Amino acid sequence: MAGSHGNVKILTDDSQFQPELRNAGSKLVVVDFHATWCGPCLRIAPTFVKYSTKYSQAVFLKIDVDQCKDVAEKCGISAMPTFQFYKNRVKIDELRGADPAALESKIKQHTEGDAADDDVGVAGHVDLTSFISLSGCSCLNESDENTFQNALKKGPTFLESDCDEQLILTITFTQAVKLHSLKINAPDDGRGPKTIKIFKNQPSAIDFDQAERMEAVETLDLSSEDITGDKIIELRYVKFQNVQNIVIFVKDNQGDEETTAINQFIIIGSPIESTKMSDFKRVAGKAGESH
Repeated sequence: MAGSHGNVKILTDDSQFQPELRNAGSKLVVVDFHATWCGPCLRIAPTFVKYSTKYSQAVFLKIDVDQCKDVAEKCGISAMPTFQFYKNRVKIDELRGADPAALESKIKQHTEGDAADDDVGVAGHVDLTSFISLSGCSCLNESDENTFQNALKKGPTFLESDCDEQLILTITFTQAVKLHSLKINAPDDGRGPKTIKIFKNQPSAIDFDQAERMEAVETLDLSSEDITGDKIIELRYVKFQNVQNIVIFVKDNQGDEETTAINQFIIIGSPIESTKMSDFKRVAGKAGESH
């Protein structure tokens, strides 16, 4: 049976892990892989309980690696404590070591915008922000003050072009995904994007000349109503079934303004791979036997 402490669910059997991931849906799941003999694990345990109450929008699980050996092995646990972060049954991040500040930083990072995740307006799909690799992202012609990362979060900040109205956004995902649609929130002063070309799985960076010449997977001609942040801008779903990265070329803006601005850019879709129940079948022996 699973127990609990605060908002932390304590798992005592391998079979409990997958149902917990499945039941969490699009919520962040924070998993503390620990051992009773591990000093650092014991020291950070009260902090983990405190965070489970502070960040109640997430699901917190504790797994004893000696009790749940199959799960620990499949999850690649080799040191304790190790904290793993899941969304939609897919691991999106990991932290090794008992570092309370680093742990809270990752929880904050992955719960930011979770309210939007629960209601993106497309059944079976989620906001893919958590699956974006920030180290694999770049933007050509962004201003020094208003950079690309501003557009990946909700708030008062925004992305703005620098020398002219054009932008090239390169977005890399942590794993292969399917893209269904976009949501774009831009100012209503004419600086919002109008014509955008979308390329996928580019082996290397492309420049503005290439973006102008190359044939896009899809070209969108956006109206002012499309960029209010509420409109779902559907993509040709069949064309975006196995995507590692996308390049978005913003060619012009709504009012022929000198610069283009984007408040928030949301990509809606789903990860291709999720952890499967079959991955956790015992290799040999019966439950309770060591192997």
